[in-house]
Amino acid sequence: MNQIWIIAKLEMRRAFFSRRALWVYLLALFPAVLFFGHGISVQYRRSEYAGKPVTPAAVLDRIPVGTPDTEVLATAGQPITDRKWRRRDLDRRSLQYFDGSNRIWLEFENGALKSRNRRTLNSFDEDSKVYAGVFQFFYLRLAVFFGCLGIFINLFRGEMIDKSLHYWFLAPVRREILLLGKYCAGLIASAVIFGGGALLSFSALLSYQSSADLQGYLQTDAFYHGTWYILSAMLGCVGYGSVFLAAGLLLRNPIIPALVMLLWESINGFLPELLQKLSVLHYLQSICPVAPPLDPNVPPLMRMILAPAAPTSAWAAILGLLAVTALVLYAASRTVRRLEINYGTE
Repeated sequence: MNQIWIIAKLEMRRAFFSRRALWVYLLALFPAVLFFGHGISVQYRRSEYAGKPVTPAAVLDRIPVGTPDTEVLATAGQPITDRKWRRRDLDRRSLQYFDGSNRIWLEFENGALKSRNRRTLNSFDEDSKVYAGVFQFFYLRLAVFFGCLGIFINLFRGEMIDKSLHYWFLAPVRREILLLGKYCAGLIASAVIFGGGALLSFSALLSYQSSADLQGYLQTDAFYHGTWYILSAMLGCVGYGSVFLAAGLLLRNPIIPALVMLLWESINGFLPELLQKLSVLHYLQSICPVAPPLDPNVPPLMRMILAPAAPTSAWAAILGLLAVTALVLYAASRTVRRLEINYGTE
């Protein structure tokens, strides 16, 4: 254990600060930037409507369809905006009102109320579902996947390219210990980067919510959801890291294992139940606390690809992922014993 930790400390500098892995930070920070930007937009809209006249939603909801626009104005009062235009031989008019949290548009045709549209300045329920979709479809499937590819492939393959791996093999340490030391270094680096990215993006989601929504969420599900989001990102590093570390030992071109692994994860929904257990993504989706939203109009084939298979219980998913990781690391340890260095072929 002491040797593993010494190797891990030496390798962590490269894992954190290698020029080959700088783009990993961009992948980890992208969701946080996305939600911080959305928060700025929400705050701007709130400040824009702060001084607008407020019309109670109950007053607008009591106005029946077909009411003339003159009666609507007499009942609801002066709108925020009043637009008139003519289209397809119809005189159209749109009145916008604000009830304190929602923008409400009353649409008229030839002077009669045709429909009403409501749009909130910000909906926490919608934002939480969007976050779940971004987290599963981008963060786990792409950011953590390719981030671990960049970090773990370079632990052995990068040293072969730099012609420095033989120094490690000349050290008086068993190769299995070297493998575990390098894996621990990559795991710590990737877990800090992507666990921190998940924490930062989740904090960005909460930063612009209303005080009432935020207080209610903090008292109910915030800690539970945040913990499992961060844990699933870290466990993704555990699973994908072992696969790409082994791939760096076996293959010279990292593109090949990445494409094969990406294809395997994508067709997970089509596989028999037993084979689904060999997919890292299956366990990660089982751990995520909120299911991502899916448009009901999505074609069935695409729905099978995007929707997770029947989920495993959270603790069973963790144990299953650790078992798959242990199996991959055992196979990698058998490979590293027989590894011979020939820089001329790199």
